Amino acid sequence: MKARSTSLRGTKKPREASGAEGGTPRSRLPHAERKAQILETAGRFFSEHGLTAQTRALAQECGISQRLLYRFFPTKEDLLAEVYREEILGHFKSVWFVELQDRSRPIEARLNDFYKDYLASVLTRRWLRLFMYASLADARMAPDYIAGVVIQLLELIVQEVAAEQGVDLPDDKDLLHEAAWVLHGAISHYAIRRHLYHAGSTLPEDRVVRMQVRMFIAGFQSYFEAEAEPSG
Repeated sequence: MKARSTSLRGTKKPREASGAEGGTPRSRLPHAERKAQILETAGRFFSEHGLTAQTRALAQECGISQRLLYRFFPTKEDLLAEVYREEILGHFKSVWFVELQDRSRPIEARLNDFYKDYLASVLTRRWLRLFMYASLADARMAPDYIAGVVIQLLELIVQEVAAEQGVDLPDDKDLLHEAAWVLHGAISHYAIRRHLYHAGSTLPEDRVVRMQVRMFIAGFQSYFEAEAEPSG
């Protein structure tokens, strides 16, 4: 996947929204509705063509002039910041943090429910493509999401599994993050294989989630007990 798209060069300039260039006048949408329409189109547009695609082509996709686009978003950086909030960060549900800490339920059930919902709500084709393009481009979307959301999630998963299994965790945060990436990375890569590589397993999604969660939990205690043993 290239960070830069060249497939949109040479596109025609869109007609002005007012029809001043001789076309049929377009109906004027309320400000909030027009902004929401632009953001919806921008999320799809950048996920297909990359973050370096031109705003002129985006304006044409929206059916508006580039001048009108800049009335809503004065710079491309402003637009991408809104796309991040809506398309990357906006799909994460804060209630997941609460549900993962509900110790009235077994941690295996909590993780199964979370990752099934995470796959359906976040790890979609559109989200993954946008995230990958952001990772390849000079943009803060991917590192900001990992630092602001995923790291907190990884720490919570490790803490909850450790609490149920009575495991004393070391103070090494990097080690704890890598341990949780074993599970989170496996689920994320499963989604990438399905949506981007088109090489997903024929197993039902629920079964894949259950398998990854159970394997993670099964090896958790033995790993950290071995890690705690003095070397030599």
